[in-house]
Amino acid sequence: METSSPTSPESSPGRFRRWRGTAIAAVLACGLGVTAVAFTQNASAATAWPSAKGLVKVSATTNVSGTFDGGLKRYFGIGDGGQGESQDPMFKLADGATLKNVIIGAPAGDGVHCSGSCTLVNVWWEDVGEDAATFKGGTSARYTVDGGGARSASDKVFQHNGGGTLTVRNFQVSDFGKLYRSCGNCKTQYKRTVVLQNITASAPGKSLAGINTNFGDTATFSGITIVGDSKKKLAICDRFTGNNTGAEPPKTGSGADGKNCFFSASDITYK
Repeated sequence: METSSPTSPESSPGRFRRWRGTAIAAVLACGLGVTAVAFTQNASAATAWPSAKGLVKVSATTNVSGTFDGGLKRYFGIGDGGQGESQDPMFKLADGATLKNVIIGAPAGDGVHCSGSCTLVNVWWEDVGEDAATFKGGTSARYTVDGGGARSASDKVFQHNGGGTLTVRNFQVSDFGKLYRSCGNCKTQYKRTVVLQNITASAPGKSLAGINTNFGDTATFSGITIVGDSKKKLAICDRFTGNNTGAEPPKTGSGADGKNCFFSASDITYK
């Protein structure tokens, strides 16, 4: 969600998104256990999408404190799979919690909410509804997304409403709007930091990150591979002037500027 308001102007109109039901592309490499998925550290290393090891239909949010290991089962059943605001999340993580080895199917409501610092390891979103994950901690919060992937996100994948630093590494995304967005019109605003490392992004997609320069946001990129975008339409880093009034924030620029958006040509590979 972009804001706590059910009528956020930056959100797409609420609509039903039917799960596309496409077959999962490949199984994990032979011999790997549930927790032994290897993430290589080069720009083109996208791990194969895992096959679900079971189905778990839920009717209410699962609250997580400590560590929750989903055993690579597919969890689904919250919301309608659409972009409607204020849907409940599939998982709500307490400060310091870890969610790992989970496949989130559809419908999945508002995905994952992190109330404070959190860690997501090997989490896969098969069909993003409202958002894949929303980060709501304070100024000192630290969030890490390590491994996993998301696809079919008509708007945002990662929504940063709180403060602190989000690091996303060894992640793949396809058919998406924005991989990351620092909230442009939340009632309470923060300086936010995002670090994107070893990301494989497959077109179509609009942007990897959107940040608010007037609040001091920064975005740093390394090991980025963009697939299927020969005309280079996918923006790496979009800059906005954010507000706390709920108004739609104006875009002020795009690309590396050495002040808020940090990357060089060698950090981006096109395939």
